[in-house]
Amino acid sequence: MSNDDPSARSRRRLWILGGLWLFVLVVLIAFRAVVMPFAGAALIAYLLAPLADRITQVRIRRHSAPRWLAIILIYVAFFFVTYLFFLLVVPQLYREVARISRDAVDFANGLTPDRAREYGTSAEQWLAEHGLNLGDSGSGAIAGSLDFETLLREGAHNVSMWLRENLGNIVDITRQVVSAVLAGVFMTFFVLMVAAFFSIDAAGIRRYVRSMIPPEYTDDVRRLVARIDRSLSGVVRGQITICLVNGVLTFLGLTLLGVKFAFLLAFLATMLSLVPIFGSIISSVPIVAIALSQGWKTGLGALGWIVGVHALEAYFLNPKIMGTAARIHPLIVAFALIAGERTFGLVGALFAVPVAAIAVGCFEFLRQKAQGEAIRSLSGD
Repeated sequence: MSNDDPSARSRRRLWILGGLWLFVLVVLIAFRAVVMPFAGAALIAYLLAPLADRITQVRIRRHSAPRWLAIILIYVAFFFVTYLFFLLVVPQLYREVARISRDAVDFANGLTPDRAREYGTSAEQWLAEHGLNLGDSGSGAIAGSLDFETLLREGAHNVSMWLRENLGNIVDITRQVVSAVLAGVFMTFFVLMVAAFFSIDAAGIRRYVRSMIPPEYTDDVRRLVARIDRSLSGVVRGQITICLVNGVLTFLGLTLLGVKFAFLLAFLATMLSLVPIFGSIISSVPIVAIALSQGWKTGLGALGWIVGVHALEAYFLNPKIMGTAARIHPLIVAFALIAGERTFGLVGALFAVPVAAIAVGCFEFLRQKAQGEAIRSLSGD
């Protein structure tokens, strides 16, 4: 068989391209510590792609806008929205956090031994009304008592000890906080810069990636990319849309119920909703807790509202916004979240579901392709 045999050339091409992909994989694994910023930039570029495409389709004097101009316009709008956020939202968040701090200080200052005994008596009466008698022995009873005075003294002693031990480290702590803030600002601008490079040269990057794919597999890769895009767009863009809807509905419900710190709690619910399943559960705990502190009716109302919002999200928003093709089984989501958190911490948890969407898209494509080939093989026989 000569070296010019088509099958030999095809095998040689597969070996070379396979070696190149293996080299890329080895580089990514070897430098995995720096992969996350580039993954974040790629995700931002992916989110901006539909908007950038729409802007480039606008024709001015028979000329379409260049992609770099579209990215600049998007970034200008982003920084303007960020400015409005710091101008309008951050002061409200600061006021509510300061209000929580003042309430906590007032509660601590007013928690005298007499007031602690009153709280203890009220708690014992409430438990006794529900069949839990503190201090009694026997079935259905709880041994012990609520000694709030002891808890108060121990708490005050622990706080004072902590302050004495860490007061000398205030300068170090301040330096660490400033360094972390500066590092965060630098990383944010770095990620945005890389995302701009990804967005502006998206066509060139796609052409280069296609050049590393054997021609006989081009159609399969195109279908695979289409499936991944359908799944990923639903998970990423759909989840962001649902987060915003969740935050708005939570704020409206808490405001109508008169729950304290409604704006702060709604903002927290919006941010935590970026992490599916666990984020919604975690954000519900402080909402219900603060509502219960205002009365059991308010607490039940807040709980019912939150359950209603999550039911609306699960049975209406998810199918309408994400679509059935983008939905991932909750078990896979839970596994991906835990694996991402254990591997890369909080950042890994944020990227876990998009990565899972890509993996599920690849898995389903290969499974359906294998089934199709098996059916064709059986029909051929």
